[in-house]
Amino acid sequence: MRGPHNIWRLIRTGATFERTGAMRVVLEAMSVPPRLRFVARVMGWPFAWLGLKGDPALPPVTRALTALGPAYIKFGQILSTRPDIVGPDLANQLRYLQDKLPPFPQAQARAMIEAELERPVDEMFSEFSEPVAAASIAQVHHARVAGTGEEVAVKVLRPGIVRAFRRDIDAFYFAAGMVARLLPSTRRLRPIEVIAHFEGVVMGELDLRLETAAAAEFAANTEGDAGFRVPRPVWHLSARSVMTLGWAEGVSLGDNAAIDALGVDRAEMGERVLQLFLKHALRDGYFHGDMHQGNLKVSANGDLIAYDFGIMGQIDEYTRRVYAEILFGFIRKDYRRVAEVHFEAGYVPADRDIDEFARALRSVGEPIFGMDADHISMARLLNYLFEVTERFGMETRTELILLQRTMVVVEGVSRSLNPSINIWHVAQPVVEDYIRTTLGPAAFLRDLRRTMTVLGRFGPHLPGAVDTALLRLRQPEPPAPQGRSLAALGWFVAGAAVAWAGLLTVLYF
Repeated sequence: MRGPHNIWRLIRTGATFERTGAMRVVLEAMSVPPRLRFVARVMGWPFAWLGLKGDPALPPVTRALTALGPAYIKFGQILSTRPDIVGPDLANQLRYLQDKLPPFPQAQARAMIEAELERPVDEMFSEFSEPVAAASIAQVHHARVAGTGEEVAVKVLRPGIVRAFRRDIDAFYFAAGMVARLLPSTRRLRPIEVIAHFEGVVMGELDLRLETAAAAEFAANTEGDAGFRVPRPVWHLSARSVMTLGWAEGVSLGDNAAIDALGVDRAEMGERVLQLFLKHALRDGYFHGDMHQGNLKVSANGDLIAYDFGIMGQIDEYTRRVYAEILFGFIRKDYRRVAEVHFEAGYVPADRDIDEFARALRSVGEPIFGMDADHISMARLLNYLFEVTERFGMETRTELILLQRTMVVVEGVSRSLNPSINIWHVAQPVVEDYIRTTLGPAAFLRDLRRTMTVLGRFGPHLPGAVDTALLRLRQPEPPAPQGRSLAALGWFVAGAAVAWAGLLTVLYF
């Protein structure tokens, strides 16, 4: 699939942007230098007739993205949360992509549900509405469960969506491979691995059984979080292409006027969104990976309601600690410690100068502190961060892509509620609490106990393992393998000592 035929798809992408007028809008919004802007327009103009026409009623960029397909729409949803990067006008236009895309017919949705759940819709639901929201991957219907009368939201995948995504991702792989071959300097960004990560995330989103499980796990993790709600899934009415959740009544987090009408403090809500994301990422290691305004509501009592759990992020405990230490270092302006954490985690090659890296980090962080958020250009900041990573040979960490992307989206959502929000001040109590509970003396003892417990489980196997190693030593073997056996015996003996010491430690604590 990833052959030269994808060149046509990429040409058509550029041609669609030129034909719809989106090319000019994007180049201006991203502040591309006039000379490069002129070159891009000249190169794109001859191919404009090859582009897709799209819906002329939509603004140019929205028109181009909807014409190109679901993978492009996903990218537009991310940009819709960043008016500080693409400008407020373009961000507002792109919010259309969050939940206002054209729906497919109700009759088709009912047929898909019946085929998936093998029961008539009228037997499962006493009420089943026309689509109430439609996005790139699925649409939602309001319904009532037959018998109980429970209000639910029924999510149904778009017909042919899996094939459409595979086609787009195939073209992205081709483009990433071409970029890596033609521009060797970009290999540190690992473009192919980035697309592979994107593919994994998206293909998981296309199996609603996984989303149902994610909703259940996320609801359990966040049950005690004040001012936050997650609708519970209805398992017997969910399958691969259909998911049923409890109905969540509220206004969109992107509708500031409606939020004000509820009497909700938007500044406090902006802080809550950011702090909840950090809590979920650091405390649980499991967070909502698609927190744009289209997936968040505000209830009448002021609770924040999250839904659409197709993209969830997961990070291991070590990565959480690294991430927290980096944030904590920036909050305390301890750029030397931030630099040390990057080197300790292997994010920066060991042959680079740590002091020079610390100074580069200071040049990123210092302009932010003490300045109102509405005076900070995130576009310039991101551009400079890119320069820093390039200078120090930092490779893209695929395990952090979703975390970093979601952080950018969440900050954009918080800023839409309160343009003057200072993310560092808001993040400080959450990060400090995590640092206190995971990096102090009590946390060290807890980690030691857990380590010893794991090692202790191997205790019963160690005598047999030592006997096996000794028997191998008695057999005639070449010198090299014998050396390996001696080394193995040494490790077994050391492991036995550590394991039994672990058992004693566990009993003691």
